Amino acid sequence: MSEQRVLTYDEIASLAAKALTASNVSAENAGAVAKSIAAAERDGQAIVGLSYLPTYCDHAACGKVDGHARPHLEALSGVVLRVDAGTGFAHPAIGLGVPALAQAARQSGIAALSVGNSYACGSLGYFVEELAEQGLIALMAANASPSIAPFGGKTPFFGTNPLAFAVPREGREPLVIDQSSSVVAKVAVIDAYNRGVALPDGWAIDADGVPTNDAAAAMQGSLLSIGGYKGFGLALMVDILAAGLTRSHWSYEASSFGDCEGGPPRTGQMIIALDPKRFAGPDFAARLEAMLDAAQETPAVRLPGDRRLHARKKHQEGIPVPAAVVETVERYAREGSPMLAM
Repeated sequence: MSEQRVLTYDEIASLAAKALTASNVSAENAGAVAKSIAAAERDGQAIVGLSYLPTYCDHAACGKVDGHARPHLEALSGVVLRVDAGTGFAHPAIGLGVPALAQAARQSGIAALSVGNSYACGSLGYFVEELAEQGLIALMAANASPSIAPFGGKTPFFGTNPLAFAVPREGREPLVIDQSSSVVAKVAVIDAYNRGVALPDGWAIDADGVPTNDAAAAMQGSLLSIGGYKGFGLALMVDILAAGLTRSHWSYEASSFGDCEGGPPRTGQMIIALDPKRFAGPDFAARLEAMLDAAQETPAVRLPGDRRLHARKKHQEGIPVPAAVVETVERYAREGSPMLAM
């Protein structure tokens, strides 16, 4: 087992912010991204935590994302809001729009926030959970650079195009569903490639459309959509919501999230918020709990997000992170991204 270092949530957030600011990101934008990095580590989602942070730093340093962008919010109507991220990080852009979205949803029962001209946002569950904590149901879609071939094809066309949903629960943490349109997130394949390990069956195909367990071949090929043609339909739906309605690049037009080529990806995110009491009345929470209790009559049943909440509880006193990952981020915090010198 590799050596571990135990850090607190605040220590991770502080270290991540320092690495970002040293890599040409404003303090305000760095803070918004760093909180999501710390939350990912806390919730057992290390694959989009500190180990992924150098990619954010490198992209800020090479101009793939504008680390000093100032997102702009406008109300298109009482319930339709839009944020232009200015080719900057999605996190501060979404953070700018969420308070207005929540207020509009509480006033009218439903509201939508489009975020365009944006960049990768990491875990979507991080954002919808915030709205559920305010008593709102939230649905979020985000498109990404190409990594999934259409069903029957072999050339990447859609991104992993994730979709997330969160609903408030009475006296408990919100129920959060967060999944990609692909069998697995692209970062999982990148992680396997970096570690030199084989992929499980059913994750990917190579450039010829043949199923592969080789991460390197998968990087040149395509991820498989979840549920075959059903995942293809899901990826298509997400692209329409997250790119079409936000006037952002479709997945097939977006530059890769994995390198510094092609300029900003200019992808998008869409968040819809609903007030459950407006739709279902004051007994919604009780009816929801009755349904979830019935679903869990079999002891082995686990609700979506249970593993994440278990990790969060386990990490209250400290979060173990591979020492090599921490050392890499500490180097970025001291020196900035190596891309700054290129």
